[in-house]
Amino acid sequence: MATARLPPIPAGAAIRWVARRLDRAKLTYGHGTESAVDDAAALVFHAAGWPHSAAPEAYDWQLTLEARRALAQLVQRRIEERLPSAYLTGVTWFGGHEIRVDPRVLVPRSPIAELIESRFSPFIDPARVRRILDIGTGSGCIAIACAHAFPGAVVVAADLSAAALEVARDNIRRHGLDGRVETRLSDVYDGLGGERYDIIVSNPPYVPQAVVDALPPEYGHEPEMGLASGADGLDAVRRILDGARRHATPGAILVVEVGDTQDAVEATWPRLPFVWLDFERGGGGVFLLTLE
Repeated sequence: MATARLPPIPAGAAIRWVARRLDRAKLTYGHGTESAVDDAAALVFHAAGWPHSAAPEAYDWQLTLEARRALAQLVQRRIEERLPSAYLTGVTWFGGHEIRVDPRVLVPRSPIAELIESRFSPFIDPARVRRILDIGTGSGCIAIACAHAFPGAVVVAADLSAAALEVARDNIRRHGLDGRVETRLSDVYDGLGGERYDIIVSNPPYVPQAVVDALPPEYGHEPEMGLASGADGLDAVRRILDGARRHATPGAILVVEVGDTQDAVEATWPRLPFVWLDFERGGGGVFLLTLE
């Protein structure tokens, strides 16, 4: 994409132009954006150095030559390398909170954000929540959103990946939450000792290995350990369920995203009274259980 092919035009026109380019390239979306237009907007605003809060006024602003050159490089990489736009811009949003990301972590995209915004109502009294555990924290997005939603609680952000925890710690610092969000190198519960929590929440790996192997190229830039979970996709879920009672306080809730493996979860644990949650903004495959 030569810069000369994108003359000085307003940002809104640039977004439409880039979206047409992305559409023709037949890319895959779902990493913090849902369409070519979403991707195009993220790339245009990043290239221009504008905050997304500047929209819609910014749609009439002109892109500088420098911004057009930067945009040309971003679009070329998005198409040729199939890099998710969040990795190109280094930022995405989760539950209204800005989260920094790179290929050390998955791009946040869980419907659990909506549940956190409602403070897990009506399933638990927010006033009694003192400790929250986020298993497989990755970028720290769920832990950070929980800390904002429960300002009186301590949140433990656990992950098996030391590289992911580096990203999480950076995000925690950016949100000024060093004193309330603790990072732990932990394989599910193994690094937590006998600690107990009022809320245990997780968006663990839950994709069968064969499905991971067949995913579009965009997913290949994400850490496989954050996606694959054995032949049936349930390896991590098994361990989360097996240890939940030992780490839950009386009246605690367990919330886990399992995506398209929902049917397999129900078939594997037919006696567990899963509550499958609905979300106004879309998404599913998230269950809730109480300690009882």
